[in-house]
Amino acid sequence: MTKAVLELAGVRKGYVAPDGARIEVLDVPGLALAAGEQVALRGASGTGKSTLLHLIAGIVRPDAGSVRVAGEDMARLDEAARDAWRARHVGYVFQTFNLLQGFSALENVALASMFAGPAKVARARELLERVGLSGRLDYLPHKLSIGQQQRVAVARALVNSPQLVLADEPTGNLDRANAEAALALLRDTCRENGAALLVVSHDERVVERFERVLDFATLNRAAALGAKA
Repeated sequence: MTKAVLELAGVRKGYVAPDGARIEVLDVPGLALAAGEQVALRGASGTGKSTLLHLIAGIVRPDAGSVRVAGEDMARLDEAARDAWRARHVGYVFQTFNLLQGFSALENVALASMFAGPAKVARARELLERVGLSGRLDYLPHKLSIGQQQRVAVARALVNSPQLVLADEPTGNLDRANAEAALALLRDTCRENGAALLVVSHDERVVERFERVLDFATLNRAAALGAKA
């Protein structure tokens, strides 16, 4: 049996509203991804999908349950340990890119590799060339189009050859041709490295490319409450 790279069990997350009411955002009994598996998570905006990815990546901690990534329970680690583990094992394509505005495309990708060890400049250059940015390596983010920024974000998520890649609406800001190229890069690179891939999207053109598709409203028992991500 292929070893699971991601295992969630009894994960819950919520917050207290200004009126004192408890709002449950996530109630996920279980979720598992094996090494090399690629899964699409379908769901409407504002239902908690981004919160789920943040929990998996260790950006926030759950109120209850376990979130095991590459064998380590992220819920039991302190913030510094979660950051270090994420750098080595998780690639994240953020919906809003989160590029460093004072650094070039190449520097953005290479700097991400330094959180897991020495800078991988050659690897960063290779990935940017694969997404068609060989002529934009020295460009700052504000000099790049939205589609080009998205491709830099994809390259950055892959630079450390992570075991798990998370992608939050990775094609939402791209035209059809660039969206297909970005998704193909994600999927192909994950296959090459045996990484698991979890993509969340409301775009059926993205979801239909995956053999395993999960419905977020079914996975998350709190989704019916309409909590915001």
